[in-house]
Amino acid sequence: MIHDKSAKLINEQIGHEFSAFYQYIAVSTWCDTEALPEMSKYFALQAEEERAHAMKMVKFLGDTDREVIFPALNAPRSDFKSVEEVVQLTYDQEVKVTDQIKAIYDAAAENNDRVTQNFLQWFLEEQVEEVASMDTLLKITRRAGNDLFRLEDYIAREGHPDAAGA
Repeated sequence: MIHDKSAKLINEQIGHEFSAFYQYIAVSTWCDTEALPEMSKYFALQAEEERAHAMKMVKFLGDTDREVIFPALNAPRSDFKSVEEVVQLTYDQEVKVTDQIKAIYDAAAENNDRVTQNFLQWFLEEQVEEVASMDTLLKITRRAGNDLFRLEDYIAREGHPDAAGA
């Protein structure tokens, strides 16, 4: 039902999604230890989104009768010097994941794998939102500077984009 290359790349992406989950957990934990409860909650919700993305891909491979291969994960980064460094890392991570998903979509297109292309369309739309959300958070973080109370207030007021559906 799907091309062999698509199955291989989606298996790799499952690892990337779980790595992103793992990284967001590390970021959430760092924020918690820095007494930033709103940021900690924000990134914990972000982690759950990444886990859900991985599981959606696992289900897709199962539904298309493909083997699911879970790769080993590297330890996430957990040492940060500033909140801006944390948010920059998460922004960069979302851009990287977007590029990875676009590459799978392009490979599926090259192989006339319409099923995979259709499946990935949702992820591409989701990544537009993810990158925009992290870009906004990065700009707000830079604007807040050392006034982390302003940043915490912003997150408490605006919340996580998917918090209403969580």
